[in-house]
Amino acid sequence: MNRSMGRAAALVLVGASALVTQGCRTMSDVIKDKDNGTVRVYPVESDQAWKIAIQVFRWEGADAIEEHRDQNVMLTSSGMNLFTMGAFMGAWIEPVDPSNTKVTVVTKRRVATDIATTLTETTFHRRFQQAVEIVKAGKPLPVESPAEN
Repeated sequence: MNRSMGRAAALVLVGASALVTQGCRTMSDVIKDKDNGTVRVYPVESDQAWKIAIQVFRWEGADAIEEHRDQNVMLTSSGMNLFTMGAFMGAWIEPVDPSNTKVTVVTKRRVATDIATTLTETTFHRRFQQAVEIVKAGKPLPVESPAEN
């Protein structure tokens, strides 16, 4: 009886471990999901779009940002807080023509079952548009996150 209880406990642990692992995401999930990301085209040059994307990630509390200009992508993450375990995020900055740039964003909660997240794709694009308006008005991007419109 004792031996069968030990086996049952081991099976429960293996099953619980598998469920937790399935719910966890990694940065590679962001990269794989690029084609399902949220896409917008902005009336800015690609170099300016690159700077704006970095600033938006900073405004929204991202950790270190990995810049892979040769692949048109930047990757970052955010840590946990009281409401979420954090997120993995990526932005692809691709020129459409000399004055327009396509921006694709993917965000993934670290734990798929988290209700809240630190940054959504919609919020990224809303803040990106806000930054474009600041730049088009001839102002520098602020270091601190500006109030939302």
